[in-house]
Amino acid sequence: MKFYLDRDWFIDTTAFIDLSIGVSAHGVRAWYLNSPRIIPVMENGFVGSVAEGGAVNFRDIYFNPHGHGTHTESHGHISKEIFPVSACFDQFFFDAQLLTVMPMIIDGDRVITAELLANLTACEALVIRTEPNDLNKFTVNYSDTNPTYMDVACVEVLNTLGVKHLLVDIPSVDKEIDGGALAFHHAFWNVPEQPITNRTITELIYVPNEAEDGPYILELQLSNFDNDAAPSRPLLYKKRKEA
Repeated sequence: MKFYLDRDWFIDTTAFIDLSIGVSAHGVRAWYLNSPRIIPVMENGFVGSVAEGGAVNFRDIYFNPHGHGTHTESHGHISKEIFPVSACFDQFFFDAQLLTVMPMIIDGDRVITAELLANLTACEALVIRTEPNDLNKFTVNYSDTNPTYMDVACVEVLNTLGVKHLLVDIPSVDKEIDGGALAFHHAFWNVPEQPITNRTITELIYVPNEAEDGPYILELQLSNFDNDAAPSRPLLYKKRKEA
């Protein structure tokens, strides 16, 4: 189905690139969490599993959105007040750019620096794919591995570009062990000075290798959790010109 952006440009809503990693008992995790648990309810004679004789599958799910699968977060992640991530949006489609980077090695750390963002143009959403881009991003346990992170100087570049929504394939934009500083998070959301309430960060995405760098339309779907973070499903659509 064609969705027209203007008279000449459109997206094909059936031709999307799914950037999400789902919540799975055997999937990606971080922050020293155990794997998610998805278990049938078994109470007072009720059997929440068809395979075990029940009428329906009726499962409890125990997980943490920050450490299990693709998730989107609001400034409420680092603020005293509860600010649901769903409150960040008044629309869900954005002009986006996809950028592939090879992080720089700085003092033994893998870092996305401002220099790596130098050739971007203005956009509402920026999707960053880091190399190497292996399929183990779907199943890796990032805990205690000092994963790639972003230098706080990148925030100035994002501000200049007008980026409201940042999507990355790493567990955090900040260093795994930083003494609780969370410098990038604070600078990106301007917390605590004057929080930017319509900005989000999406972490633990996966961008397929066949997706080419360049302009896209991003649809950022997310679950309506009353929480600072929620599981999300970002979709990229290639812009097409009417023949």
